[in-house]
Amino acid sequence: MEIERFIADCIAANEETDAQAAVNEVLAQAVSTPAAVLAALGDPTKAGLNVLLSSPTLTIFAATWTPQMNLMPHNHLMWANIGIYTGREDNIFWKRTSDGITACGANALFVKDTAMLPEDALHSVTNPLQRFTGGIHIYGGDFFDTQRSQWNSETREEEPSDGARIREIFQRENERLGLKRC
Repeated sequence: MEIERFIADCIAANEETDAQAAVNEVLAQAVSTPAAVLAALGDPTKAGLNVLLSSPTLTIFAATWTPQMNLMPHNHLMWANIGIYTGREDNIFWKRTSDGITACGANALFVKDTAMLPEDALHSVTNPLQRFTGGIHIYGGDFFDTQRSQWNSETREEEPSDGARIREIFQRENERLGLKRC
Protein backbone atom coordinates (compact mmCIF):
# COMPACT_ATOMS: atom_id res chain seq x y z
CA MET A 1 0.00 0.00 0.00
CA GLU A 2 1.33 3.38 -0.97
CA ILE A 3 -0.11 5.92 1.48
CA GLU A 4 0.24 8.89 -0.90
CA ARG A 5 -1.53 7.00 -3.69
CA PHE A 6 -4.29 5.88 -1.31
CA ILE A 7 -4.87 9.48 -0.19
CA ALA A 8 -4.90 10.73 -3.80
CA ASP A 9 -7.40 8.02 -4.77
CA CYS A 10 -9.66 8.98 -1.83
CA ILE A 11 -9.50 12.67 -2.80
CA ALA A 12 -10.45 11.82 -6.39
CA ALA A 13 -13.27 9.50 -5.24
CA ASN A 14 -14.58 12.26 -2.96
CA GLU A 15 -15.33 14.30 -6.11
CA GLU A 16 -17.72 11.62 -7.44
CA THR A 17 -21.50 12.08 -7.39
CA ASP A 18 -21.86 9.49 -4.59
CA ALA A 19 -18.67 10.43 -2.79
CA GLN A 20 -19.17 8.15 0.19
CA ALA A 21 -19.67 5.04 -1.93
CA ALA A 22 -16.76 5.93 -4.20
CA VAL A 23 -14.44 6.53 -1.24
CA ASN A 24 -15.61 3.26 0.32
CA GLU A 25 -14.55 1.40 -2.84
CA VAL A 26 -11.03 2.79 -2.43
CA LEU A 27 -11.04 1.87 1.26
CA ALA A 28 -12.35 -1.65 0.63
CA GLN A 29 -9.61 -2.24 -1.93
CA ALA A 30 -6.98 -1.07 0.57
CA VAL A 31 -8.13 -3.22 3.51
CA SER A 32 -8.58 -6.25 1.25
CA THR A 33 -4.80 -6.71 1.66
CA PRO A 34 -4.34 -6.15 5.42
CA ALA A 35 -0.68 -7.20 5.35
CA ALA A 36 0.06 -4.35 2.94
CA VAL A 37 -1.74 -1.85 5.20
CA LEU A 38 0.20 -3.12 8.22
CA ALA A 39 3.45 -2.79 6.27
CA ALA A 40 2.58 0.81 5.40
CA LEU A 41 1.19 1.91 8.78
CA GLY A 42 2.92 -0.45 11.19
CA ASP A 43 1.50 -2.71 13.87
CA PRO A 44 -0.59 -0.81 16.42
CA THR A 45 1.21 -0.42 19.76
CA LYS A 46 -0.96 2.25 21.43
CA ALA A 47 -4.29 4.00 21.05
CA GLY A 48 -4.07 6.82 18.57
CA LEU A 49 -5.24 8.68 15.54
CA ASN A 50 -2.55 8.69 12.85
CA VAL A 51 -3.82 11.50 10.63
CA LEU A 52 -3.12 10.90 6.94
CA LEU A 53 -5.22 13.81 5.62
CA SER A 54 -7.19 16.60 7.26
CA SER A 55 -9.05 19.05 5.04
CA PRO A 56 -12.41 20.84 5.06
CA THR A 57 -13.90 18.15 2.79
CA LEU A 58 -12.12 14.93 3.79
CA THR A 59 -10.38 13.51 6.86
CA ILE A 60 -8.46 10.22 6.78
CA PHE A 61 -6.76 8.62 9.76
CA ALA A 62 -5.67 5.24 11.04
CA ALA A 63 -7.41 4.71 14.38
CA THR A 64 -5.73 2.23 16.70
CA TRP A 65 -7.57 0.83 19.69
CA THR A 66 -6.00 -0.71 22.78
CA PRO A 67 -7.26 -4.11 23.93
CA GLN A 68 -10.85 -3.83 25.19
CA MET A 69 -10.99 -0.06 24.56
CA ASN A 70 -14.43 1.57 24.50
CA LEU A 71 -15.58 4.87 23.04
CA MET A 72 -18.89 6.27 24.29
CA PRO A 73 -21.82 6.93 21.96
CA HIS A 74 -21.05 9.84 19.64
CA ASN A 75 -22.02 11.36 16.33
CA HIS A 76 -19.93 12.73 13.46
CA LEU A 77 -22.37 15.06 11.66
CA MET A 78 -20.78 13.85 8.40
CA TRP A 79 -20.63 10.52 6.62
CA ALA A 80 -17.99 8.07 7.78
CA ASN A 81 -16.37 4.99 6.26
CA ILE A 82 -14.47 2.49 8.41
CA GLY A 83 -12.18 -0.29 7.16
CA ILE A 84 -10.49 -2.78 9.50
CA TYR A 85 -6.96 -3.96 8.74
CA THR A 86 -6.16 -5.73 12.03
CA GLY A 87 -8.27 -6.85 14.97
CA ARG A 88 -11.98 -6.15 15.31
CA GLU A 89 -14.28 -3.19 15.93
CA ASP A 90 -17.77 -3.61 17.39
CA ASN A 91 -20.29 -0.83 16.88
CA ILE A 92 -23.52 -0.29 18.78
CA PHE A 93 -25.89 2.04 16.95
CA TRP A 94 -28.10 4.44 18.89
CA LYS A 95 -31.13 6.60 18.18
CA ARG A 96 -32.43 9.68 19.93
CA THR A 97 -35.50 9.27 22.12
CA SER A 98 -37.41 11.50 24.51
CA ASP A 99 -35.21 10.05 27.29
CA GLY A 100 -31.91 10.66 25.48
CA ILE A 101 -30.66 7.76 23.38
CA THR A 102 -31.37 4.05 23.15
CA ALA A 103 -29.50 1.23 21.43
CA CYS A 104 -31.07 0.15 18.15
CA GLY A 105 -28.57 -2.14 16.40
CA ALA A 106 -25.03 -3.42 16.19
CA ASN A 107 -22.35 -4.43 13.71
CA ALA A 108 -19.07 -6.27 14.23
CA LEU A 109 -16.30 -5.39 11.78
CA PHE A 110 -13.54 -7.94 11.22
CA VAL A 111 -10.33 -7.72 9.19
CA LYS A 112 -11.11 -6.71 5.57
CA ASP A 113 -14.59 -5.43 6.49
CA THR A 114 -15.80 -1.91 5.74
CA ALA A 115 -18.83 0.01 6.95
CA MET A 116 -20.50 3.16 5.67
CA LEU A 117 -22.18 5.34 8.31
CA PRO A 118 -24.58 8.10 7.26
CA GLU A 119 -24.07 11.65 8.52
CA ASP A 120 -26.81 11.26 11.15
CA ALA A 121 -25.38 8.04 12.67
CA LEU A 122 -24.82 7.73 16.41
CA HIS A 123 -22.59 4.87 17.49
CA SER A 124 -20.29 3.63 20.22
CA VAL A 125 -17.19 1.58 19.51
CA THR A 126 -15.51 -1.29 21.33
CA ASN A 127 -12.42 -3.34 20.64
CA PRO A 128 -13.53 -6.62 22.27
CA LEU A 129 -10.19 -8.34 21.71
CA GLN A 130 -7.21 -8.84 24.00
CA ARG A 131 -4.99 -7.28 21.32
CA PHE A 132 -4.82 -4.02 19.39
CA THR A 133 -7.21 -3.16 16.57
CA GLY A 134 -6.43 -0.91 13.61
CA GLY A 135 -8.86 0.65 11.20
CA ILE A 136 -8.78 3.34 8.56
CA HIS A 137 -11.49 5.93 9.20
CA ILE A 138 -12.52 8.35 6.47
CA TYR A 139 -14.92 11.25 7.01
CA GLY A 140 -16.71 13.48 4.51
CA GLY A 141 -15.60 16.69 6.21
CA ASP A 142 -13.23 18.14 8.80
CA PHE A 143 -13.44 15.62 11.64
CA PHE A 144 -11.16 17.60 13.94
CA ASP A 145 -12.81 21.01 13.58
CA THR A 146 -16.47 19.99 13.81
CA GLN A 147 -18.41 20.51 17.03
CA ARG A 148 -20.38 17.32 17.69
CA SER A 149 -21.92 15.41 20.57
CA GLN A 150 -21.03 12.45 22.70
CA TRP A 151 -23.23 10.76 25.27
CA ASN A 152 -22.19 9.80 28.78
CA SER A 153 -21.88 6.00 28.89
CA GLU A 154 -23.75 5.72 32.21
CA THR A 155 -26.31 8.52 32.16
CA ARG A 156 -26.74 8.79 28.37
CA GLU A 157 -26.69 12.57 28.76
CA GLU A 158 -25.52 14.55 25.73
CA GLU A 159 -22.21 16.41 26.04
CA PRO A 160 -20.14 18.47 23.59
CA SER A 161 -17.39 16.73 21.64
CA ASP A 162 -14.82 17.48 18.97
CA GLY A 163 -11.50 16.14 17.71
CA ALA A 164 -9.59 17.40 20.76
CA ARG A 165 -11.90 15.57 23.19
CA ILE A 166 -11.59 12.36 21.17
CA ARG A 167 -7.78 12.62 21.22
CA GLU A 168 -7.93 13.06 25.03
CA ILE A 169 -9.90 9.81 25.33
CA PHE A 170 -7.28 7.95 23.30
CA GLN A 171 -4.51 9.45 25.46
CA ARG A 172 -6.27 8.41 28.68
CA GLU A 173 -6.52 4.90 27.31
CA ASN A 174 -2.75 4.82 26.75
CA GLU A 175 -2.19 6.10 30.28
CA ARG A 176 -4.54 3.41 31.63
CA LEU A 177 -2.29 0.79 30.04
CA GLY A 178 0.91 2.56 31.12
CA LEU A 179 1.87 3.47 27.54
CA LYS A 180 3.84 6.55 26.56
CA ARG A 181 2.15 9.71 25.35
CA CYS A 182 0.91 9.77 21.74
